[in-house]
Amino acid sequence: MNWTWSRFAALGVDNLYDALALRCRVFILEQGPYLDPDGVDRDSWHLLGRDDTGTLQAYLRVVDPDVKYAEPSLGRVITAPETRGTGLGRVLVGEGVRRCLQAWPGQGIRISAQAHLARFYGSFGFVGVGEPYLEDNIPHLEMLRAP
Repeated sequence: MNWTWSRFAALGVDNLYDALALRCRVFILEQGPYLDPDGVDRDSWHLLGRDDTGTLQAYLRVVDPDVKYAEPSLGRVITAPETRGTGLGRVLVGEGVRRCLQAWPGQGIRISAQAHLARFYGSFGFVGVGEPYLEDNIPHLEMLRAP
């Protein structure tokens, strides 16, 4: 996987288009309607994973500290449907955590995880905090990875 890590303003139109198209394909077409462009992308780092043909296969954003939470937060974690079950999601989250630790050493990382993925995120050191809640009609759990 070839990784690109950039701020919103440096993404370029092709990377932005591909990221939004993949996000729409999964988060809106598969999971149901909601407003994906939430005003937070501009205050985030964007991690894009492209295969050897240049096709975007994985994406996540890291929202800056003090935008959503006091800590930086991973969000919009996504792999292309055709790559599911290959371990790419694990590689993606590992890369996202690594980039957070580089950018904000000594800080925790907070996420709003779909509740059915709590065990997956737990394998990266995230621990549930609080009670499950509905976000866009999907059960979620806030999770924190301590510094």
